[in-house]
Amino acid sequence: MWGITFENPVGLAAGFDKDAKYIDLLDAFGFGFIEIGTLTPRAQEGNPQPRLFRLPKDKALINRMGFNNQGAATAISRLKRRKSKVIVGGNIGKNKVTPNEHAIDDYVYGIDTLYDYVDYFAVNLSSPNTPGLRELQEKEPLKNLLKGCQKAIASKTNKKPLLLKIAPDLTEGQIKDIAEIAIELNLDGLIATNTTIDRTGLITNQSIVEKIGNGGLSGKPLTHRSTEVIKELRKLLPENFPIIAVGGIMTPEDALEKLKAGATLVQIYTGFIYNGPGFVKNINKTILKDLEQID
Repeated sequence: MWGITFENPVGLAAGFDKDAKYIDLLDAFGFGFIEIGTLTPRAQEGNPQPRLFRLPKDKALINRMGFNNQGAATAISRLKRRKSKVIVGGNIGKNKVTPNEHAIDDYVYGIDTLYDYVDYFAVNLSSPNTPGLRELQEKEPLKNLLKGCQKAIASKTNKKPLLLKIAPDLTEGQIKDIAEIAIELNLDGLIATNTTIDRTGLITNQSIVEKIGNGGLSGKPLTHRSTEVIKELRKLLPENFPIIAVGGIMTPEDALEKLKAGATLVQIYTGFIYNGPGFVKNINKTILKDLEQID
């Protein structure tokens, strides 16, 4: 895709290696690509701890990290030293203190700063842990912000892909709006989906969930919804429009289902936590087996 050859379709989702500290190590697990971040212009501590919780009965995580990171410039110092040639995506966001009307400045800064060190960009407007961030997914603010990001990329000598990461909690109308914008602006791809604020159907005792409080839920409870969003997008978008699937990939079969639903690549995070280091290899083996059966 985009003139980039991926060794395999299994990537690491943003949020795991926020500050590009572990790219060389993570490459050894067999990832086809690694998405760093979310990175903001200025370093920020994120939300108060504790802010990451396991729900073992549900094979899920709840996080309210709040874009904790050391800033884009610090990540670059590490990217310059990396030995691995693995494809790296830069997931960019806005600082918590930046008002929404100036959000575009933070995203353009992320593009300008990271441009020579990443292979593609992911615009993150879908985290539930930065107040007001998801409001930027509404039609007009979204168009304006993406146009600003595209303008920043157009000013460079070599074009790099710009993708938008969306929430699973969007309405059918909002998904339709995003698909229309993606086509209208000739966006390079979508990443579906981020974590959810929905708590429906959890096995974990409700009192425990309530005690944990706010945050984005990931893992098995998100499996079905993220696939639904991918199927809906695939109906609305051109056949060859790239979609990266993320959300609830807890088994190799889940990854295969996402690809068959219309995704081009997949990303894992919570499934990697629960399944361990062999998970990437197991997914790739399952995909290869399926391709052999088709042949």
